[in-house]
This record gives sequence, structure tokens and C-alpha cells, in this order.
Amino acid sequence: MGKTTGFMEFERQEESYEAPAVRLKNWKEFVHQLPDDKAKLQSGRCMDCGIPFCNNGCPVNNVIPDFNDLVWRGQWREALDVLHSTNNFPEFTGRICPAPCESACTLGINAAPVGIKSIEHAIIDKGWEMGWVQPQPAAHRTGKRVAVVGSGPAGLAAAQQLARAGHDVTVFEKNDRVGGLLRYGIPDFKLEKSHVDRRVEQMRAEGVRFETGILVGQMPAEGPGATVTNLAAQQRSPQQLLGEFDAVLLTGGSEHPRDLPVPGRELDGVHFAMEFLPQQNRVNAGDKVKGQILATGKHVVVIGGGDTGSDCVGTSNRHGAASVTQFELLPQPPEQENKPLVWPYWPIKLRTSSSHEEGCSRDWSVATKSFVPGTGKDKGKVKQVQACRVEWKDGRMQEVPGSEFMLQADLVLLAMGFVHPVAPVLEAFGVQRDARGNVSAGTEDAGGYATNVPKVFAAGDMRRGQSLVVWAIREGRQAAREVDRFLMGSTELPR
Repeated sequence: MGKTTGFMEFERQEESYEAPAVRLKNWKEFVHQLPDDKAKLQSGRCMDCGIPFCNNGCPVNNVIPDFNDLVWRGQWREALDVLHSTNNFPEFTGRICPAPCESACTLGINAAPVGIKSIEHAIIDKGWEMGWVQPQPAAHRTGKRVAVVGSGPAGLAAAQQLARAGHDVTVFEKNDRVGGLLRYGIPDFKLEKSHVDRRVEQMRAEGVRFETGILVGQMPAEGPGATVTNLAAQQRSPQQLLGEFDAVLLTGGSEHPRDLPVPGRELDGVHFAMEFLPQQNRVNAGDKVKGQILATGKHVVVIGGGDTGSDCVGTSNRHGAASVTQFELLPQPPEQENKPLVWPYWPIKLRTSSSHEEGCSRDWSVATKSFVPGTGKDKGKVKQVQACRVEWKDGRMQEVPGSEFMLQADLVLLAMGFVHPVAPVLEAFGVQRDARGNVSAGTEDAGGYATNVPKVFAAGDMRRGQSLVVWAIREGRQAAREVDRFLMGSTELPR
């Protein structure tokens, strides 16, 4: 694969970034794809390692050595075909996937791994630039109708696969635009929405119909889950869909955020991350958002150390926050993983995102005890966070005596993950749920994705819980195979 001795001759080639002082002035993407010559050198580092662990490290099982070899040889069109054979949307994963494939790279045992994500990014962007990405409508129609509920990456992947199999597919989205959390969860500086739009246009040309502003089932009128998106203007009942379609696939997100029920939670200025982030995406799209939550000139505290918290940091800095502090309940991870112990699995180690580099104070082993209001004109508004240090012993958290401290906070953003899909939607369909509140649809090996309700399937975060975009694409593709098998008795859709 690549050049036989390339891993000894070539250094890892990194994508370049706009400087923080420049990129903080706008909401555009700031990562520059590798030029052709550097992408070639990067792909030339791919080893003839015998067992490509990167394939298994990648949830969609991208055929990584093959497209690396093709890029090395300058066969970009063929590399794009290989990439698309397993991944419907490489422009999404090439930008926002954390690249578990690179953690599984054999070269990564004792050297810098091959920059697989950057090669993927370069391949798909060249594909769009050269006009190689074209609609692939089915040659024959089956006459079967499928409803896909949710237009995030799982729903889009499933819809595209099913349309290419010849089924009539309609995607229902409760928001006013297609894309799910790709559209209203991920900031534009990480994923510009033009990438979503052109895929939607490709899918329309392949026969997929999109109906936006349609809520299937029910949404809570208030509380966690209702804050994730704007409620839809119209509702469709599960009974209507089951009557009109031959199969229904549920691919909504895991949108019920984890709350922090401490004193002062009700104060003005304490918000879920998914109240904060979608508003800015709407503004970037040209909408007017009444009462937008802004970090401008404020001392911001982000509670939660994951990707959503990082997105809150980057958005707050672009608003012009006075300061941004991020708390994490767990201890600070090591800067370098123990590779002999963890390879080829995803390692726990300190990860510093581009948003952190733009300006953020990070603190670990911190528990939030209360939110403290101001006085006078600031009565009812959060002004401080009361926190303490914690230590972990035998998997149990204990407060460190005498470690309490106060931190100024005009805006607190809760980014502690999501616990399960919004329950009323699932209750409306009558599908069984597992102990975590996700749809119970069996295991992948046992023909999973089918629920207890006839004709109803589930995939993505709704089935497996909060996860990565690459897992959502895999779930969508796998669910499409099961739906196609259910409708036709067999399936020729690829994994």
C-alpha cells in the first residue's frame, strides 16, 4: 500500500489552520485541506501491514489502504469511488469525525499514524471540485414506500441507500431545514451547511422527498428535549405513516440533555448547550432569533468536557466573551496514552480542540454545587458558580474537604451529554425501549434495527444512544439493508 518504505521516509503531513485571531472574526471553516502533493506523501506512509486495523477502527469500515494507495498513484477518481463504497458522506466525517481509524493505524504503535482523516477530506473535496459526485438514481423502481423520520446523518444515509435500491423514500424533519444535528448542533466553523445542502440536492435528484416542519408523534411542550429545536408547525401521527408507507425508519437524535439539578438551576443565564448552539446556526443561515443567547462581554462557564462543550467554547469566543472556563467532572487524562496497553482501541488522553486553542481555561475534577444569583438589578440572574474539587477512589467520587471555590459567571452552558431520545415520540409509536431509554431494536448481528412494532425500524442515536457522526452513517446504512430485506425478501445493498 502506498510506497513500501514511505512510512520511513515521509513525515506526517498536517492540515493547516487559519490563525485564531483571524478565524474568530467569522463563522467560516478554517481548516485547509492538504494540497495534492502533501496528500500523496501522506498516503505514501500507509504501510503494507498485513492486517489493516484501521478498517476495523473505522465504524463504517472504510477501505483505507486501498484509497491511500490510489491517492499515492494519483488515481483520485478511483479513490473517491472506494471511499463512497462505504461512506455516503465523507465530507462530514472528513471534517468532524475524531478519526478512530488513526488510533488503530499500525504505524501509530511507535510513530505518528497516517493522517487518514486529512486524506479523506482531500479526496471528497476534490471529488466535488471536479464534478465527480453526481446523483445515482435507481434504474428500476420497486413501488415500495419508506418513511424516514429524522434527517440527521443516520436518516440521510438510510434514505440515500433505500432510494438507490429503488424505493420511494420520504424524509420527515421537524425543523425548517434538513440536516438534524448536522444543521443545528454542529457550529458552522466546523461544518459549513453548504456541505449538507449539496448532498440534499443530490438526494432529491435521486428521488428522495423531504418534508420539513413536520413533527411525527409528540414533543414535550416544555423541559429537556423541548429546548433542542423549534417545535414543528405540523404534526403527523404514527398511524398516518404506518397507513401510507410500507416501512418506517426512526432516525431521530438522542436529544434529551443531561440536566444538573443543583440550587439556582432556574436562574436566568443557565442554559443547555442545545439552547445556545442552534440559535447561532440559525442566525448564520439568515434567520432572526428573538432573544438570542449571547456570550458577548460575559464570563462564560461551560460544564462538560466533551465535543459539545468545546463547541460552546468556540461559539462563545466568536461572540466576544470576556472569559471562558470549562469544567470537567473527571480527572485530567494523560497527555500521552499508553500505546502498548490500548492500541488499536480509542485511547483516553488529553485532547485539545481548536476551540480550546482560541482561548479557554480548562479545569478537571470539578463538581458544581450551586448557581448563585446577583442582587439588585441582577436579581434572578446567575452571577457566580459555586464549585468544589473532587477525587475519585474505587470509581466513586468524593468531595475534597475545604476545596470549595466561587467563580464569576454571567452565562452557564450545560454540555454534559444526552441521555436518550425524547420519550413522547417513541411513546407515540409504542416501541419498546431499553434500560437507557433508547429504542430496543436487537443487536446488529441478530438482524437488529427492527423494533417490536411491525414495519417500524430504528437506527442512529435513537437506537444506540449519543454517538459519533460516523456511527450514525453506519447505522443508517445497516438499517437500510434491513428495511430493504424486509420489503423485498433479500437485499443487495452494500454494508
